[in-house]
Amino acid sequence: MNVPNKITISRIFLIPLFMVIMLVDFGWGEITLLGAEMPVAHFVGALIFIFAATTDWVDGYYARKYNQVTNLGKFLDPLADKLLVSAALIILVELQMAPSWIVIVIISREFAITGLRLVLAGTGEVHAAAMLGKIKMWMQIVAISALLLHNIFFTMFNVPFDLIALYIAAFFTIWSGVDYFIKNWGAFKDSK
Repeated sequence: MNVPNKITISRIFLIPLFMVIMLVDFGWGEITLLGAEMPVAHFVGALIFIFAATTDWVDGYYARKYNQVTNLGKFLDPLADKLLVSAALIILVELQMAPSWIVIVIISREFAITGLRLVLAGTGEVHAAAMLGKIKMWMQIVAISALLLHNIFFTMFNVPFDLIALYIAAFFTIWSGVDYFIKNWGAFKDSK
């Protein structure tokens, strides 16, 4: 297994740590940063989430720079992204920090695309994420990070940046999903 794939797998292993920090009450108290009050656990969870999300860029950069792009990596990388984002979004709904309907839309799209990828993989086709899918992923990371950090900085200006970012992420999620289906419909149809 090459280094980029190991980095991707490390992202998957950070998910349970993130979940425990966010969901177990360790009694760490509250902090105020740049106008936002939040539990210390949310700040620590946000740092873990941001670190894990950053590994998405690191593994991709390393794989391209050192010509280590593999079919396993093309499959594992988006799977790791989907697991991380889904876990974070479900936790945000559990903590009543994100609207459940947006989370359902985002997770439904992820399941649909994963299903299509599996069907295409069965035909021998493995598709890496397109640019629109990458934009979608980074918008989701920005939105989730802002929510986890209780709208840090923007609270001082009374701007709901976290929710605006989540709506933008939902828009790109839907757009990239439709785009993926359209671009791969022929291969999907031929796989029957």
